[in-house]
Amino acid sequence: MTHRLKATVHGVVQGVGFRPFIYNLAREKGLFGYVANTSAGVDIEVEGEPKQIDLFFKEIKAAALPLARIRSIQKTPLNPLDYQDFAIKKSVSLSSEASLIPPDICVCEDCLREMQDPGDRRYGYPFINCTNCGPRYTIISDLPYDRRLTCMKGFMMCDDCLKEYNDPSDRRFHAQPNACPACGPKINLCDKEFKQVKTKNPVLKSRQLLKEGHILAIKGLGGFHLSVDAENNKAVIKLRSRKHRKEKPLALMSYDLTQIRQYAHVGQAEEALLTSPERPIVILKKKEPNSISPEISPRNKNFGVMLPYTPIHYLLLNADLKALVMTSGNPAGEPIVIGNDEAFERLGHVADYFLIHDRDIYVRSDDSIAQKISGRTRLIRRSRGYVPEPIVLKKKFPQILACGAESKNTVCLTKGKYAFVSQHTGNLRNLESYHFFQMTIQHLKKIFDIEPVTVAYDLHPDYLGTQYALEQTDVKRIGVQHHHAHIVSCMTEHGIAGPVIGLAFDGSGYGTDGRIWGGEALLAHAGRFTRPAHLEYVHMPGGAAAVKEPWRMAVSYLHHTFGDGLWDLDLPIFQNIEKGKIEIIQKMIKKGINCPETSSLGRLFDGIAAILGIRYQTNYEGQAAVELEMAINKAGKESYPYKWQKEKQSHLISLGTIVRGVVNDIRQGKGISSISHKFHLTLIRLFTDLCTQLGQENKVDRVVLSGGVFQNKTLLTGLEEALKKRNFCVFSHAGVPTNDGGISLGQAAISAEMMNDE
Repeated sequence: MTHRLKATVHGVVQGVGFRPFIYNLAREKGLFGYVANTSAGVDIEVEGEPKQIDLFFKEIKAAALPLARIRSIQKTPLNPLDYQDFAIKKSVSLSSEASLIPPDICVCEDCLREMQDPGDRRYGYPFINCTNCGPRYTIISDLPYDRRLTCMKGFMMCDDCLKEYNDPSDRRFHAQPNACPACGPKINLCDKEFKQVKTKNPVLKSRQLLKEGHILAIKGLGGFHLSVDAENNKAVIKLRSRKHRKEKPLALMSYDLTQIRQYAHVGQAEEALLTSPERPIVILKKKEPNSISPEISPRNKNFGVMLPYTPIHYLLLNADLKALVMTSGNPAGEPIVIGNDEAFERLGHVADYFLIHDRDIYVRSDDSIAQKISGRTRLIRRSRGYVPEPIVLKKKFPQILACGAESKNTVCLTKGKYAFVSQHTGNLRNLESYHFFQMTIQHLKKIFDIEPVTVAYDLHPDYLGTQYALEQTDVKRIGVQHHHAHIVSCMTEHGIAGPVIGLAFDGSGYGTDGRIWGGEALLAHAGRFTRPAHLEYVHMPGGAAAVKEPWRMAVSYLHHTFGDGLWDLDLPIFQNIEKGKIEIIQKMIKKGINCPETSSLGRLFDGIAAILGIRYQTNYEGQAAVELEMAINKAGKESYPYKWQKEKQSHLISLGTIVRGVVNDIRQGKGISSISHKFHLTLIRLFTDLCTQLGQENKVDRVVLSGGVFQNKTLLTGLEEALKKRNFCVFSHAGVPTNDGGISLGQAAISAEMMNDE
């Protein structure tokens, strides 16, 4: 008896070799019909013996395709049509549930082997790829995933490539970016005047220029990198000077693990992350001594390191270069550069030479950053290699656009059970990033066929994302409190509902009382929250100026604790900051001039770092807090006194007792390392005790940790361990950043719940 079955497969099933897999499997089972890409997924019709059809679908579910992610298979029985063969049909555009697009993936071992084989026709070819690797998201303009809708549309395949493309037994069967030296993209080396450098091998010449100390702008997968030899101290200093990037750590790339192990510690967990197809930048502990320039990651115990992920990278590094700096190719604060003309215009004052190619980048995508903490991968920046793979939701959401936060912005669009959190779009304080933000929204709406009925936004009135949301018409607009979004982002990632105790710790966020929050204990549900505890408010002298000059926060905390008695304290700040400047800040605080109030834990870290003399001015976000944690080099069991008191509906956490303890230790000559550890331990014990009380008062045994402060490994691991000992279920971020890069997901989930309640 002949049966016929139609199936629609949803998930990451386009651009991953899924159709050739289905084609070969159907022929193996003696089945007839067809397979086709649609904008909803992949459609399959099979006709044949029922037993063979059952085996066919069992093997689909067990498929070991490297990049495929099957989310669901919907089957419908139909009357037989007497198919005579099995074919791959032309792709079809449909308006239906979103098809999933694979992220950009590192070059595979098979392609690397061919590229390094002198007898292969793609020997040394910088754009080698197949169905198992290479560019995807960054070259796709629309669905279905066909060459005509990618940046490869201008490159016509030669006969040899076309033969591979049409051969179901070939690894490049229907590989849309398939190309070779005869028909594909070309690479060129130019000087800063856009003049081509005469050379037979642009990559080999680039390697030589790097070894000579030059700065190169290198066009990669999701944008340009700025690169120098990481062992060349003068070259690194020159790069920092030209890019105006004083001390923020620079990312490194090495050819293989053997080279990385010469300057950084690599455990099994880190090795697995470094060699994963996503190829993120991985935070690794430095080996001391090492030959890497001390200017790469000053006053920091870690390096950010990645392995090559494009053929160009492998060709550049396959020599005696231990490591290259590979930092984003962008002027400070602006989005990464993707176009050749744009690169010469925006990077011409930085780079000496440009290694470019003629394959366009449709969507910019920075390198992702990850760290292994407590055995789990924690994404600090979720971008290349991970986007646009969705967060799978517990229940269906309406079509929502969430505009995210101002710093480390991402946007999120939802459809059905999928939440599509975008790549990192950066800081929306400049016009170029805002344009990137707008383009990202339009691109995601287009490729996933989403037309939002609701737009969610941060309550801060000055955020450009907020202003964008308020300009939208014919949609429902929902403002979401920043720290509530942090907590619900983590809840959504783990698929849990409220109530939870949410510890939301960051540098700043607009509170419902108009003040700056950031040290909050919330009692949170998906659609609502209360604020049962928070750090007491202190003044933030100069507003945003206090973020860049932590000594201002030091004065604020000292004034808050000691009043005019601060002048009697023998502290490093009084030897390093002019007395007149401190007097002006104290007057501002007393008169309330340009001194917004804040409950931020991030600002407390800044203030303590400045009181200890670690950092008075910052050159990148979070620097003072990072260096305060880096100062720890020994453990201890002591902590400072702490307390809170009930005022109205909230427990106010006193800061004076902690600040007084730190000051007393400084005056007694105790070392910075022990004071920093003692401060961290104080926070761990304080919030463990606070959660215990709030848990008893509200009968809640789940705690959620979110916010940029939880990038602090000491605080995160210490608090998780302490809370678990008190029998709490503890949830923290892994697949979504704990910083503001995760805010958009929380905004979307809160909006969906509020719409459901209505």
